[in-house]
Amino acid sequence: MHSVDDLLAFVSEAPSPYHAVAEASRRLVAAGFTELELAREWGDGAGPSFVIRGGALVAWSVPAASTVSSGFRIIGAHTDSPNLRVKPRPDTGAAGWRQIAVEVYGGALWNSWLDRDLGLSGRVAVRGHADALLLRVDRPLLRIPQLAIHLDRDVNGSGLNLNPQQHLTPVWGVGPVSEGDFVEFLAAELGGVPPADLTGWDLMVHDLTPPTLLGRHQELVASARLDNICSAWAGIEALISSAPSAAGSAVQVVCLFDHEEVGSTSATGADGALLAQVLERSVISRGGGRDHFIQALAGSLCASADMAHATHPNYPDRHEPGHHIAIDGGPVVKVNASQRYATDGITASAMIEACDRAAVPHQVFVGRNDQACGSTIGPLTAARLGIATVDVGVAQLSMHSARELCGADDPPRLAAALGQFLLP
Repeated sequence: MHSVDDLLAFVSEAPSPYHAVAEASRRLVAAGFTELELAREWGDGAGPSFVIRGGALVAWSVPAASTVSSGFRIIGAHTDSPNLRVKPRPDTGAAGWRQIAVEVYGGALWNSWLDRDLGLSGRVAVRGHADALLLRVDRPLLRIPQLAIHLDRDVNGSGLNLNPQQHLTPVWGVGPVSEGDFVEFLAAELGGVPPADLTGWDLMVHDLTPPTLLGRHQELVASARLDNICSAWAGIEALISSAPSAAGSAVQVVCLFDHEEVGSTSATGADGALLAQVLERSVISRGGGRDHFIQALAGSLCASADMAHATHPNYPDRHEPGHHIAIDGGPVVKVNASQRYATDGITASAMIEACDRAAVPHQVFVGRNDQACGSTIGPLTAARLGIATVDVGVAQLSMHSARELCGADDPPRLAAALGQFLLP
């Protein structure tokens, strides 16, 4: 069985989508996968391989019994999480404080970012470097101080009201605003790169509290970015463990997309062309053509792996009463008749059978009729590629908080079930 401690290690190495991809690629290389370049020829395409584009990664393994028209078994997840991202002109401040201008990314629970010690991570474009440089500052650098209760006497009764433009700007020092200060800081952190050579960045803040086991018997996981680094970890674990013993002919694929939290419409998102292009090239590199690719898609199946809502003990009325979802109750198959999830009866059965083969329990989620649910990459992948898809994930609380909570048993269970899903 896969280890929850390994999940904690993976999350620790993944404060940004770019770091998540770097850690996934490191593990794939150690398992015998080869990185290919999107802009180069791929040879015969038979060996276990992967490609990277920004914060996205696609990896695949071709069983010996595969043909050019064999279907794909795909696990899709995403590397991004709701957070705060540094604006292009970051130097700002007020009332004698030096601050960093940030932009809200995704549907973050804003209050959860207050009064936390925050680091900085992402990538920086540097003149003369073909690839952006990874940056990770894992020390207390930024903080968003909440207004004292003495100045907001009604906060506990009427609720906290935050304006994202006014109230989410972190402080990082005192004194007058100095234009260019942030760039000089980045240059120093990158080992003395000339500040004038920094031409752009994709940087975000991250919570510095390490992921940990929590609870009376350490039966819970408390961590940042469980949504959706937990699923990304499970997908990579499933591929690495299943590829060497792949039975049947289905090509095993894991795709870690970026930008799911903001709609997936990007060059690295599920609503873009990346996965389709990689899958078709994998067919072509093995001697197939366009018709073989279309045949392969018709015989394919995708598992969209994203976190699920556990029934909240303090808000049970927000959940469908006939579908209680328990922490550590097993992977959750997610259903929505309006296609916010792509699951249907047939694809649900495929995932349930995978859970059975992995000897793990499963649950089925559906939302209340009077409450809208979220969505995933599942419907997008199903629509773009015409692939039957099931949505599945680990039950959690505090979704989209700076720090989230799930059970300690379910992430390894999801990895085991996804491993079986890859072996039809």
